[in-house]
Amino acid sequence: MSNTNKDNFDVSDLGATLPAAAAAALSAEDRAGLVNALKNKLQNLAGQHSSDVLEALSPTVRKRVEVLREIQSQHDELEAKFFEERAALEAKYQKLYEPLYRMRYEIVNGVIEIEGVNSESTMGKEEDKTKDEKGVPEFWLTAMKTNEILAEEISERDEEALKYLKDIKWCRIDDPKGFKLEFFFDSNPFFNNSVLTKTYHMIDDDEPILEKAIGTDIKWLPGKCLTHKILKKKPRKGSKNAKPITKTENCESFFNFFSPPQVPEDEEDIDEDIAEELQNQMEQDYDIGSTIRDKIIPHAVSWFTGEAVEGDELEDIEDEDEDDDDGDEDEDDDEEDEDDDDDEEEEDKSKKKKSGSRTKAGESPQGERPPECKQQ
Repeated sequence: MSNTNKDNFDVSDLGATLPAAAAAALSAEDRAGLVNALKNKLQNLAGQHSSDVLEALSPTVRKRVEVLREIQSQHDELEAKFFEERAALEAKYQKLYEPLYRMRYEIVNGVIEIEGVNSESTMGKEEDKTKDEKGVPEFWLTAMKTNEILAEEISERDEEALKYLKDIKWCRIDDPKGFKLEFFFDSNPFFNNSVLTKTYHMIDDDEPILEKAIGTDIKWLPGKCLTHKILKKKPRKGSKNAKPITKTENCESFFNFFSPPQVPEDEEDIDEDIAEELQNQMEQDYDIGSTIRDKIIPHAVSWFTGEAVEGDELEDIEDEDEDDDDGDEDEDDDEEDEDDDDDEEEEDKSKKKKSGSRTKAGESPQGERPPECKQQ
């Protein structure tokens, strides 16, 4: 893919171009080799740029920068240890979370009942009408719809299918690096799959650089596909074909999440506009996946009750306050500058008043200096 501005080449472009284009023809080992080769090439280019910068510096400044580079290197070593320890810590706590997630699953799906629910003292008329209701109906659908990002992806048609969603899990994968989401469904009238998965392969596990995403091929039941809609058009009058003309079109659906965007294998078919669109689609796809992993799964109950929304809103307000504070500081600086300008103008005026009582050489009869004097 041609790039008119090579200096602005972004490593994240690797995730949107090469791997998907080569996926069909190359093994995982070959793809990893190509990705590493390109990363090394970029590092070499960065190194060349670095040497150019250093050569442009004076010897004294260059020595200082060399010391700064050594400090940066020490920082990077510590950061690598941080990433390693963080991964181990996450793995440790994932195991500790698991019993809690299992209990949540059992209560939500009515596998177990909590104490006191079936006692006569807690059974009112309204509760008696729903005594056959198991677990917490529409738990995951409600939790997902409460989240602003996911709510935009869920259509009204999707809701009926998502009512059968029993659980969502995620796990890290090591070869290749990334993570996998699993959506567990009860038997439903829409598709045969009991589990739908979405896997993200990352170029760098520590940085959100997406190599590619793989989704489940959904086995839709006849006439139940939610990612397509069938349009029927009446035949023209006098047409020999009396049957209505049917046409299938893609439509917006949460279940498109399991058919992630793919880059064409032929790079010649990709221009800058297509590349930018694909990049945006892949970023949006990753945003949805990471939202489910980082927000919905660990805090599903809070999203179901709506408490998590308040937390999100508070974070947004804090961010806005920080922006406002920065803006206020800028305004204060501007006001101080204006005050300084006003003070200087007043001083100039007072000087002019004092000098105006005596007429010196070069002054006009009114005691004012000619225009050229003001510019000196």
